[in-house]
Amino acid sequence: MKKLFILFIFIPLFTFAESMYSPTWGFFLDLPEGYEFTDGDGRDRFSFMGPAGAMFDLVVYDGNYRNMNDLVNDVTRRLGNRGDIDFFQYRDRQAAVIELIFNDYIGWGLCVELYAAGTHASQTPPMLLALAYGPSNLEELELLHISALDSICPSIEDRYYPGPIIDYSFPRGRMIPVTLAGGVNALIRENDAEASQVLIEREFAVLLMYADTDYWQEAWIRYYRFIFRDSFDRITNPVSALVRSWGGFNAFTDEAKTEFAQRALTFVQGFEYERDFNGSDFLNLVTALTGERGDCDSRSMLWAFFLVHADIRAAMMVSREYGHAMGLADIPGAGARFESHGVRWLVAETTAPVNLGLIAQDQSDSEYWLGIIFE
Repeated sequence: MKKLFILFIFIPLFTFAESMYSPTWGFFLDLPEGYEFTDGDGRDRFSFMGPAGAMFDLVVYDGNYRNMNDLVNDVTRRLGNRGDIDFFQYRDRQAAVIELIFNDYIGWGLCVELYAAGTHASQTPPMLLALAYGPSNLEELELLHISALDSICPSIEDRYYPGPIIDYSFPRGRMIPVTLAGGVNALIRENDAEASQVLIEREFAVLLMYADTDYWQEAWIRYYRFIFRDSFDRITNPVSALVRSWGGFNAFTDEAKTEFAQRALTFVQGFEYERDFNGSDFLNLVTALTGERGDCDSRSMLWAFFLVHADIRAAMMVSREYGHAMGLADIPGAGARFESHGVRWLVAETTAPVNLGLIAQDQSDSEYWLGIIFE
């Protein structure tokens, strides 16, 4: 079977949706803005209507088929689908990506095994089938289809792992050694930087759809949340190695947490300042960390990763008006604070050599900042 190639295309969009969690099956779904629930039983079947005729159907099958091949073949038969199918492994699960060409519709589908309590090795696990499609004369909807499918997290653990579509499209490759600041040795996967940057540019195209709408804040939140999820496992090894070398795993007291946060802040403040106005202007965190370079939002998210790995609550905030991003930490200390989700976060400026809590006077109006919470 030939490898299926996923295209990323820009389209305009004007409404928004919220993320969804299934307590029955344990999966998460974070559709792009504009999808509304239209049909289903709210347990095993869900149908959504999106903008410009985009559609999204999700069904969970439990014991209906002997294996995934039988399920995919049956769906192909019932739809009269003429597209290719490719099977792959996602997080040690069976999965399949389906090119949809049926009737007057085109799109993509994903089938993936779910984990279920009480399922034994001899039993077929539940399987999630998602179909994202639209009228065949609207090829520009493809970006929505791909972003929707890639937002699926089959389990809670998968919320910290690249999505199934980007993982299929860009296999991560072997582990390779890298040397970080201070001679710290770590490992990264050989294709992670490229894959992460492709995802960032794709989701940035989604973000641009909302620039002149009332929903730009929701779009920004989803954009950064998507990058955080994609990046987490890609940089866990090098981030953990640096955290360990800085004593972060021993930061149990409030004082130790603040000292660690300042040390991590000093590290990212020392990066080479780099911007790319031809694209997302967000450097993937694998390259940012190993190359010690990047802009404010890359540094702010990376700083948050250091704190999270040291068991310190962290987030970031972004400002469209100021064209800037900063880190946030739930730690004691003097200085500017930003309130979001019931927490008064201490602010961290990642691009200037200043201490925690210091912020430029001409960027201090909280009305122009948007909190990005990753939890």
